[in-house]
Amino acid sequence: MNLASQAGEQQSNLLFVNFNQDCSSLAVGTKTGYKLFSLSSVEKLETIYDHESDDICIVERLFSSSLVAIVSLSSPRKLKVCHFKKGTEICNYSYSNSILAVKLNRQRLVVCLEESLYIHNIRDMKVLHTIRDTPPNPTGLCALAVSNDNCFLAYPGSNQIGEVQIFDTINLRAVTMIPAHDNPLAAISFSGQGTKLATASEKGTVIRVFSIPDGQKLFEFRRGVKRCVTIYSLGFSTDCLFLCASSNTETVHIFKLETIKDKPVEEPQGWSGYFGQALKMSANYLPAQVSDMINQGRSFATARLNTSGLRNVCCLALIHKIMRLLVASQDGILYIYNIDPNEGGDCTLVRQHRLDGQTSDTHIADTAHDRPLAHPSGGSYASTVHRGEDTLGAVPTGKPTSAHAAPVLNSDSYADVLKRRGGPQDTVAIMDELLACQDT
Repeated sequence: MNLASQAGEQQSNLLFVNFNQDCSSLAVGTKTGYKLFSLSSVEKLETIYDHESDDICIVERLFSSSLVAIVSLSSPRKLKVCHFKKGTEICNYSYSNSILAVKLNRQRLVVCLEESLYIHNIRDMKVLHTIRDTPPNPTGLCALAVSNDNCFLAYPGSNQIGEVQIFDTINLRAVTMIPAHDNPLAAISFSGQGTKLATASEKGTVIRVFSIPDGQKLFEFRRGVKRCVTIYSLGFSTDCLFLCASSNTETVHIFKLETIKDKPVEEPQGWSGYFGQALKMSANYLPAQVSDMINQGRSFATARLNTSGLRNVCCLALIHKIMRLLVASQDGILYIYNIDPNEGGDCTLVRQHRLDGQTSDTHIADTAHDRPLAHPSGGSYASTVHRGEDTLGAVPTGKPTSAHAAPVLNSDSYADVLKRRGGPQDTVAIMDELLACQDT
């Protein structure tokens, strides 16, 4: 998730934090470069790569390969694709407007601008398709499934209501539109297999899960009823049995994806049990809004952060073959929690690591109340990026004059780029090697 939106108003050096596609590593962009960390251990946050350069506001790693896509805050319209182990730049593209997000898998690389999306063939970086005139998307909200079999792209179909457009990036065609929420979207995420999509709106009270590609609603979870919150991220577990959601409160929720028939039948105990069963049975006779609230699932487990109001990104990762909840926060800390996969309940904070690579002692704060705190700074990532453009004398804030101009490859050809850097005659072989290997 991009954390650059508030970087100009605070002392933090952090501009970007995100997990890779299988949550095996963490990418961190700062005002002085970027770092890659391994997530193979709970006790230690091992540095894979540390590069000092420009102010990096986007850095996306392809699984455990050496391929990274980076964007700097000082050149927000330029995308660089690099081989970080060799220290070489494979190619770079320039776009007509600021790059708000980059998503990649082993077949496609997607660049999201405020009102368009570019779909590249990652093997040779050619532009295969451009989705033009998308509704204004100033936060660059989009998701790309990592599965080769279900290589779908999801993005907002409206900036007024929570419509999700599903696009097939292999056959280059629109698949379906999902009317997910009444309010505009705040977060979307695919499962690892690309067969499910989780969504949350700006209201933040309800999280829904849909089947892909048909768009049928499978699950509906209520995060809370007291107030609206801002959902920052959603993440499926590897086995797609759990879903985590983080927000601007200090509580991270974990939901269990199980159907009603999968749940064991429990005999009601006491008056409250009989009352609850009667209430569920009467849901069919109540108004739709009331019955929907009764039937919505509640969180299976929760974790408490030490802070609230700061942007963050969460995931459910397998470390030592055990599922853990990981939360990377704007305060520069990676929090690691243990989860009871059978009973749920409160997750235990077992370790926290500073994202500058230095050690940090585990600390569990007393957070008895779930309260949202507004960050003192405002603005959006788009405004931050535009400020970077203004300092360069580039396109000013607002809609560009050539919003749909094709990206420009700053070289004679893709092959020439690699040849000038000592690559082989068959330059695509370098990308093939990166895409085929798990750790190159």
